[in-house]
Amino acid sequence: MFTVASYVLAQKLKGVKRYPLVLMLEPLFRCNLACAGCGKIQYPDHVLDKRLTPEQCWAAAEECGAPIVSIPGGEPLIHPEMPLIVKGLVERKKYVYLCTNAILLERKLSDYRPSKYLTFSIHMDGLRGEHDLAVCRDGVYDVAVRAIKAALSRGFRVTTNTTLFNDADPERVRKFFDAMMELGVEGMMISPGYSYEKAPLKRQRTREVFARILHTPKKHWRFNQSPLFLDFLMGKVDYQCTPWGNPTYNIFGWQKPCYLLQDGYTPTFRELIEDTNWNNYGTGRNEQCADCMVHCGYEASAVNDTFSTLRGFGRTVVATLMPTAR
Repeated sequence: MFTVASYVLAQKLKGVKRYPLVLMLEPLFRCNLACAGCGKIQYPDHVLDKRLTPEQCWAAAEECGAPIVSIPGGEPLIHPEMPLIVKGLVERKKYVYLCTNAILLERKLSDYRPSKYLTFSIHMDGLRGEHDLAVCRDGVYDVAVRAIKAALSRGFRVTTNTTLFNDADPERVRKFFDAMMELGVEGMMISPGYSYEKAPLKRQRTREVFARILHTPKKHWRFNQSPLFLDFLMGKVDYQCTPWGNPTYNIFGWQKPCYLLQDGYTPTFRELIEDTNWNNYGTGRNEQCADCMVHCGYEASAVNDTFSTLRGFGRTVVATLMPTAR
């Protein structure tokens, strides 16, 4: 939190209008699951066989300059050089969130060293029934729970990331939060899914679902994200998207404009920032963005609100110290 606050304030003092908070680094698209609705595994084999090199990953992190690097996929632990990639990013003092479905995690733990800069972010979409249904394979929830326990026992930082859709049962989700806290994870990240044709999400329904999930939060729940973003999910505050806040770099280059939309690629981060017509994206500007409330577009907006106005800062302080008072 201190690192992010210092970074954001430094950008504002320098007058930088568009700056990244989190680099979404995708070293590969191949995965060991075939989750419903995932677009990555639909690529042909010659694309799925491609990998970013460690040098490409380190160069992207340095070029971007964001203090946090999130490594989704595909499944990053499939990458044979992932331990080296992570080691290089940690040496550069980047806070790394290695996102994994945890199927391979327990057997791969010995390839990594605990560090304050490294967090395993475990993909968990609910309790056993909901999670196994979401990943289209029975038994994955139990494998992930064992891996979380193993990682924690070896001193690793562990968080969870959860994508929820409009059919989520709020009471079951609240019980899921309890279960993750009982496991001892450091924090939870939640987000609505993106509104695809096969999984439509309307904003008003999304707000209703998250309001029911997050009302009167329990004191022992810990979320690994901006409290103002949680307020946004509940409809208590509204934001415009900040698509450059979480830029994506993958085997094709820098993805325009964001992690969710593919309107072409640029070879450099500077070209991404300077050549993208950002006014074409966001709610009210693009029909593909109409119902989007995903964290990769709006978490940065919430963080910017915290450091742009006294009101935003005050709301953040209250929400952090007294979450039940929100």
